[in-house]
Amino acid sequence: MARRVSPKLLRNLPYVINNTVSKKASKNPIFNNTSHFENHQHFNRFLNSSPSSLTAVTTPLNLTHPIHEKPISNTSSLSLDDVERLFSSVSTTQLVRSLVNLHFASIDPIVDLGIWVMRSRLIETPICKEIIIATVKHTFYEHFCAGENLIEASKTLQKLWDDGLRGILDYGLEDAIDNKTCDRNLNEFLKAVESTKMLPPSSVSYACVKITAICPISLLKRVSDLLRWEYKNPSYKLPWKMDTLPILADSSPFYHTLEKPEPLTPQEEEDLQQAHQRLLKLSEKCFDLNLPLLVDAEYTSVQPAIDYLTYSTMIKFNKYSNPIVYGTVQTYLKDAKERTIQATEAAEKMGITVGLKLVRGAYLSSESQLASSLGYASPIHGSIQETHACYNECATFMIEKVSTGTGAVVLATHNLESGKVAAAKAQALGIGKGNPKLQFAQLKGMAEGLSFGLRNAGFQVSKYLPYGPVEMVIPYLLRRAEENRGLLSASTMDRVLMRKELVRRLKAAIWGGDLDKM
Repeated sequence: MARRVSPKLLRNLPYVINNTVSKKASKNPIFNNTSHFENHQHFNRFLNSSPSSLTAVTTPLNLTHPIHEKPISNTSSLSLDDVERLFSSVSTTQLVRSLVNLHFASIDPIVDLGIWVMRSRLIETPICKEIIIATVKHTFYEHFCAGENLIEASKTLQKLWDDGLRGILDYGLEDAIDNKTCDRNLNEFLKAVESTKMLPPSSVSYACVKITAICPISLLKRVSDLLRWEYKNPSYKLPWKMDTLPILADSSPFYHTLEKPEPLTPQEEEDLQQAHQRLLKLSEKCFDLNLPLLVDAEYTSVQPAIDYLTYSTMIKFNKYSNPIVYGTVQTYLKDAKERTIQATEAAEKMGITVGLKLVRGAYLSSESQLASSLGYASPIHGSIQETHACYNECATFMIEKVSTGTGAVVLATHNLESGKVAAAKAQALGIGKGNPKLQFAQLKGMAEGLSFGLRNAGFQVSKYLPYGPVEMVIPYLLRRAEENRGLLSASTMDRVLMRKELVRRLKAAIWGGDLDKM
């Protein structure tokens, strides 16, 4: 039976988090000693001791005694045919609300209106802002987000845990403009990670961070330009560059950098070092709690710098079989497969266990528009079929690396066929469904049927839980609105499944069936 978080603990959570973080705010030798991890006492403790309540965060689920009440077969295949079983833990009220939200999110004029309103000057008018925020909060925000703070997010996480799912906590911070903002954001991320100690063991599968929240985006663009220029001109040296994995490929877009960029100034080099130290500090906090960290992907204009910081950090933390740092690959990009193979094989030669999260992508419109404005072909595949094929090929490649112990992957997908392909591949390779190096993930409020189907098949499944004040997560909601146009074609299946279950429940109620969920 799942362990509940007591109301007293929830009330005291902010004090516990702040008190613990402040006690550990002293300087860390990690930043001055590159061999720190080879001799770090935590490695010895991890390698030589039995799992504690903290290390249980990434311990494989015990499928003999699962966290949800209904037993799951460890040999069952992915199936969405039994809607009663799929939605057995979802109330009728929740089903109706989800169906309504997904329906409206699939209507282009409504999406266009919502995007226009949230980007217009209406949001700057106090009265209009109050109305807009209230409307957004009680519709799409509550559907896609976990709450406005850690307390609310913890309650959402508890519900998922009771349903046999896990959570990926993500404080919705992004696009920092200076070091002061970056430092403030880092502290919030550290609080989120620290809070996982107060939650049921294994209920949180990953922490999450956006590099744009801990490194000024203007600096990420500068570093990305320099990395692109270096790739095209190998004789061009970057004195500040650390050891990393391959970042770019021949098929990568280079139109962002048409002229030789100016070298980083001394101040920019210092700012870059500070950004790297922030990521190292967050990664070490995750390492101490044995909680893997997912680094999100962004626009292609800044992705090279994000990969550079991620891979440099991965080299320090993923030297053993338990990967802590995961990068993200957006498979709607034409260079996705080539970059995935390059980075993974390079990591294998270095003795690094590469960790990757595979997604389709969330910047389709902006990426295509930018490339077109510069007179270049879009960096994104020409059709959804090509994107699906790329995703499945990358997923298959990474699952094979999981089977050999040289890789770990989070398959973040809302596509049923991709779920089936991955599940079948894992089964064919004999990968245990409790293996923590192979996990599935979906966004909160999306692909619920797939999440429950994978759960019922015995795989580890997480829901991505962004949280924070409504105003702060509006950029996230805008991306979901944009994404819904194409990717939420996958939600068509989800809506069909929800309708089937609602009809089944209605018939059962009419004919006198015992329907607890009505």
